[in-house]
Amino acid sequence: MSPTSVHPTAVEARRKARRAWTLLHQDAKSSIALAEAALAAAGGDDVARAAALLARGFHRLYFATPAEAAADLEAAHGLFVARGDRAGQILAGAGLARSMWRSGRFREALERVLPLRDEGLKVLRGDQRGVLLNTIAGGYSAQGRSDRAFAYMYEALRDARPARGHGFDTVLHCNISHELLQLGDCHEALRHVDSGLQRCQRIQNMRLLSVLLINRVLSLTDLDRPAEALPDVQRVLAMPADADGRGPMATHFETLAIAALRAGEVALGASLVAQAHAALHAPIPDEHVEMAVADALLSLARGNAEAALTGLQAARPFVEPPAEALSLRAQGLYLQTLSDVHEARGDAAAALQAMRRWQQVQRQRAEMASQARYQAAALQTELLRLQHRIEEQDARRREVEAMNEQLSRRVAEVQALQAALRQQATRDELTGLFNRRHLNETLPAMLALARRDGQPLAVAIIDLDHFKAVNDGHGHGAGDLLLAAFGRLLGENSRRSDVACRYGGEEFCLLMPRTDAAAARRKVAALLRRWRGERFAVDGAVLEGLSFSAGVADSQRCPGSVAQLLKAADDELLAAKRQGRARVRAAEAVPA
Repeated sequence: MSPTSVHPTAVEARRKARRAWTLLHQDAKSSIALAEAALAAAGGDDVARAAALLARGFHRLYFATPAEAAADLEAAHGLFVARGDRAGQILAGAGLARSMWRSGRFREALERVLPLRDEGLKVLRGDQRGVLLNTIAGGYSAQGRSDRAFAYMYEALRDARPARGHGFDTVLHCNISHELLQLGDCHEALRHVDSGLQRCQRIQNMRLLSVLLINRVLSLTDLDRPAEALPDVQRVLAMPADADGRGPMATHFETLAIAALRAGEVALGASLVAQAHAALHAPIPDEHVEMAVADALLSLARGNAEAALTGLQAARPFVEPPAEALSLRAQGLYLQTLSDVHEARGDAAAALQAMRRWQQVQRQRAEMASQARYQAAALQTELLRLQHRIEEQDARRREVEAMNEQLSRRVAEVQALQAALRQQATRDELTGLFNRRHLNETLPAMLALARRDGQPLAVAIIDLDHFKAVNDGHGHGAGDLLLAAFGRLLGENSRRSDVACRYGGEEFCLLMPRTDAAAARRKVAALLRRWRGERFAVDGAVLEGLSFSAGVADSQRCPGSVAQLLKAADDELLAAKRQGRARVRAAEAVPA
């Protein structure tokens, strides 16, 4: 196995890890099963481990604690760093920022993810870009900066279209609806909830479905239509609190309790308030304020206005003055409930004061909504400009690559042409053998090498017998046929170290390194026997019984120059002709 090959088990683990990410929002149960299976099969393959830890870490952001999610994401980030995988590092960094946000570290979360934006837009694609942009949006949203949050959410929604978003577009409809609620645009929030619910029908993610339903409960309650929200409240409560349902995390029972109590369902509201107190709450100011409001509404429903006022006191540290991450919606909810409590207590002045403060918050929400629309348009323009720059850089890169490819083709063409010209300069076109020019260039070097190594170099000169008679009797076409056929025969029966050349006319020359005259004579004699067995049909006639005459000499029996070696072989060829042709002669040793 080569060093770069991957074991089949690791290949399968990588496939499962990639599939786990794809199904993260489409089928949460299958996603975590694939991630666990990939980790079990990964062994020492860091590629599979990193991808599986990334998928499991993001799954735990929704179905486990922030600390559990962060442990997986930190491990994945380290593996991505070791491999130099920037896309993986950016995604793991976005996940870690989200775990900080869920732990109440809002400013730190935004500081972690915002520097990743520009590079992330270059190296990430589709739903991966959406994950990054949505994380940035969540950081701004947690700080009450809806103007910035909206731009990133809508840009993420553009990248995570249904065809390529793997269900992440449903997440974005959910988050956009939540942000619209913060600004008081409940009708538009309902529209995005409906879009998310429609897409939920094509995926298997009960946790996401439960959050969309909770957002619809919020919208209907804020529109003073809490009774219409009761079916959604019951639907959320019917979901199992595990990975097959809404997950084990807090289900915003306080939000559901407020809707039930506003709708006059006191028993249901009391049950939900009890479940809200028993649930584990993240350190998020909005949730603590809603918890206090639910307690107050339950006390009011039971006719105890003083207890309601006491219940609201639990939220005062978050509202007076407003905590950094407290939304205007939560402030308005608190002040509206405080006004109702004071009215129930008979304190009209305090109720009026709370209502005036509520009106100020509502004006702030309206101003923020207007600013958000303007800032969102401006930021989207900024993001589009950045995207255009990236696309321009990609276009220039592709242009350079195309130019390089064209240049490479031209270089290859020139090299091929040069090779063809070299071949034309050293090859005989008819026989395909080397020509006499190549022989004159090669033989001196081969002779010098043979002398240096103390090895013989044999030279054979071959002349086809009665070739002129073939040309005269059957035409030059027949002669060319014989020359080409003999060239093939000579080439096929030569070693790779041998050099076969057309010497001129019907003469051929064969250079045989590390071969003495006797061995060369036997080799050429064998070639003569094969040539005698050849038959050629020419214009209805058959040419057979062909032969050649050959002379052989070697550099040890005939020491001297190249010319002397060639003359020794040629002399033997002439002697073979005089003796009746169809034979091979070898030169004897020449006296010093």
